Amino acid sequence: MIFAVDMGNSNIVLGCLEGKELVFEERLATNMGKTSLEYAIIFKNLFDLYGKTPTEVEGCIISSVVPQLTDTIADAVRKVCGKQALIVGPGIKNGINIIIDNPAQLGADLIAGAVAALDEYEPPFIIIDLGTATTFSYINEKKQFKGGAIMPGVVTALNSLVSGTSQLIRISLEAPKKVIGSNTIDSMKSGIIYGNAAMIDGMIERIEEEMGKELLTIATGGLAKLVVPYCKKKIVVDDSLLIKGLGLIYEKNRI
Repeated sequence: MIFAVDMGNSNIVLGCLEGKELVFEERLATNMGKTSLEYAIIFKNLFDLYGKTPTEVEGCIISSVVPQLTDTIADAVRKVCGKQALIVGPGIKNGINIIIDNPAQLGADLIAGAVAALDEYEPPFIIIDLGTATTFSYINEKKQFKGGAIMPGVVTALNSLVSGTSQLIRISLEAPKKVIGSNTIDSMKSGIIYGNAAMIDGMIERIEEEMGKELLTIATGGLAKLVVPYCKKKIVVDDSLLIKGLGLIYEKNRI
């Protein structure tokens, strides 16, 4: 069993895989203030919750876009599983041909998503990851990672809107019944949900126009199920894409 951790700015996604089969997957809030022991207790409790024991783990892998927390999480993994985690980064085999200006700048999460998508879907395609940032990645028919786009994520944009205005309040993330809101809260919900859905549709159209073809689009990330249902474009939602990708990367680097 492989224990995989995908660490983002807002959430930490944890999962265990047996081969390509996902045993469990859960999401925690990223907390810079927690110690490695506190994270270790959370990880241990998660194993207990699913009736698994850390001794079943034969390998661990971490992808992180939060460098300040990487060592803390790696130490927590070592405390629980007794294994030194493989950290996704330069020098780690991933099987992706990255054709961008500086391949070393490509986030570990985007690499993991691309690895899993290439294992399950036929390129060319677009991968959308809806997290702290909303990212678009384009993989061409030659299985090359050609680049993408990055913009503020759904919650990031909402937080910015609320903190930057004096009269707008925090709202729950759910779609209103109508696009045209008849009150402030419904108007904000419309802008956040329908606005992001329209942005995703528009970006897909622009990418397809630039590539001269219709493209398969895959969405992942904690907010995918919230926004994608309101998109007009056909989009496949794959919640576990990153964890599955980490499992595949671990196998590529198994000694």
